[in-house]
Amino acid sequence: MTLPATLHASAVAIDGHGLLLIGPSGAGKSDLALRLIDVGATLVADDRVIAEARAGRLHLSAPAGIAGLIELRGVGIVRLPFGHAPARLVLRLGEPVSRLPAPETMLIAGIALPCLNLDPFQPSAVNKARHAMALAAANRLWSADEYG
Repeated sequence: MTLPATLHASAVAIDGHGLLLIGPSGAGKSDLALRLIDVGATLVADDRVIAEARAGRLHLSAPAGIAGLIELRGVGIVRLPFGHAPARLVLRLGEPVSRLPAPETMLIAGIALPCLNLDPFQPSAVNKARHAMALAAANRLWSADEYG
């Protein structure tokens, strides 16, 4: 049995699939989470995420003390509706972004998840995150038929 991990990260759910946002402080995790929430995602957790392996999947949730809270830099702490979700994709923020990334995974609590680097401050970041999540949820991220 793998013990749950508490990660310095943020997470949202898109259509029931968990998207884990990782990166150093100030990398844009909460900012990207908020913009995704504004277009239909649900907050899972901000700043700290509990990642627990169950039945071969990684489940994401918030620690009890911060459930439903998100820090909006320059505004303060805001309460939002929240949920939990099985993780499908990791977006690593604050790292160089490849034009056409090679397949990469990240191992968390014994579960390998697809991982991409993303610049969260680009105007297209929300759309890129949503498209990457749709591909990951359909098990088609890095699929040869996605590139024609």
